[in-house]
Amino acid sequence: MHFRKMDTKEPGLNCHQRVNKEPFICVTCGKAFTWQSDLSRHRRVHTGEKPFVCGTCGKAFTARSNLRKHDRVHIGEKPCVCETCGRAFSLQSNLNKHKKVHTGEKPFVCETCGKAFSRRSYLRVHDRIHTGTKPFVCETCSKAFSQRCHLDAHIRVHTGEKPFVCATCGKAFSQRSELHTHSRVHTGEKPFICATCGKGFSHRGDLRVHDRGHTGEKPFICATCGKAFYQRRDLHTHSRVHTGEKPFVCEPCGKAFPKQSSLRRHEKIHSREKASVKSSSNQGCVIEVNNSEVLFSVPLANPLRKEDL
Repeated sequence: MHFRKMDTKEPGLNCHQRVNKEPFICVTCGKAFTWQSDLSRHRRVHTGEKPFVCGTCGKAFTARSNLRKHDRVHIGEKPCVCETCGRAFSLQSNLNKHKKVHTGEKPFVCETCGKAFSRRSYLRVHDRIHTGTKPFVCETCSKAFSQRCHLDAHIRVHTGEKPFVCATCGKAFSQRSELHTHSRVHTGEKPFICATCGKGFSHRGDLRVHDRGHTGEKPFICATCGKAFYQRRDLHTHSRVHTGEKPFVCEPCGKAFPKQSSLRRHEKIHSREKASVKSSSNQGCVIEVNNSEVLFSVPLANPLRKEDL
């Protein structure tokens, strides 16, 4: 039997020997790696290089493994399945995040207010409430937002795009949440219930306003006279008493009003006038007197009778 002496320069042994030595150091940040390939991949964090590009959508990645995972989005492959509810995911990381829905785990806690979140990304977004950071800026009007999804929804104000369409009535909306809320018009669903009187509402905001009827809370206060209101829109309408603003204008006569309701009441005056003019402009009636036809301009609503002559 023959034995071969182990060559200490063999690649496999060299790799094993490096496990605890971490010889590959990033010159930019000082982070150490066991493998040269890991260091090469890490350098792309600093250079921004993304050499692995998706052939379907063009999205680029720093690592080939990330591209392979991304490909599942296009082919619909979802190998990571939740054992509790059966929901499937394309990435293990997304499954891990989803599992917290069942466990109720919220390990990411805000240091400022103590509110907890199931995902680190949720905490980062929440932190902007305290810092006031709004990194997403509209290129059209420069309005800033704390979340990209809010900016995307805002952009549709400028473009007029309404991609979310009601399958029942065809009404279109710029935001999915608006469509979801609108759908309750057709279903009659009122999921927001008053804990005091049991009345149901289709909108959470309507329930909040309703609750103030029980509590007497009036959080919206006029800075000029101190009068308080249940709703912000009531305060906005009231402020016109001080500013003299009258944005609701009657088209027939040009008279302006501070409230929409006042304009509607005023418009009824014109409606009655039109009805009166229409009645008085009727052709009248023709009767025969001494074998001759005589035209009387008498409203048909009150016709002249032959025996009254």
